[in-house]
Amino acid sequence: MNYVGILTIGHTVLSLVALVSGAVVVFSLFSKGSGKELLQTFLITATVTSVTGFFFPFHGMTPAIYVGILACIILALVFAAKPRVAGSRPWSIVYAGGLVASEYLLVFVTIAQAFTKIPALHAAAPTLQESPFKLSQGVALVALVLIGVVSVRRFGRSRPMSAI
Repeated sequence: MNYVGILTIGHTVLSLVALVSGAVVVFSLFSKGSGKELLQTFLITATVTSVTGFFFPFHGMTPAIYVGILACIILALVFAAKPRVAGSRPWSIVYAGGLVASEYLLVFVTIAQAFTKIPALHAAAPTLQESPFKLSQGVALVALVLIGVVSVRRFGRSRPMSAI
């Protein structure tokens, strides 16, 4: 197996772990539950997923590169906010909002990858400009924005993960 094949497998596995652990962490913000068991897993795998995306062969600035840059900026803000959460409502908002935004970007990329790799989905939206793709992305965006708003409001008030 060549470098790109190994990178692809590792990147995909890390992405899936980040996606699942991030869902638990985001749900814990939304439900005032405790997601601290998976928080470190999410932060590490989301960061490594974003960084490893830059190791694929470069073919100019693509949407994937822009998403990777945005993901790194958001994760940097989350890491900066994490130690300040307990004492500051604004940092709590940055932290909770950043966690949800990071999860959204993982969902966004997962949907795009599904439509490019799964034959039935690819047939429904071969150029990623068709309605099924746009609808899927729209539903994900609306759902995560709503979850984000509720999470930021609840987390900003109660800081359920402030002991992390």
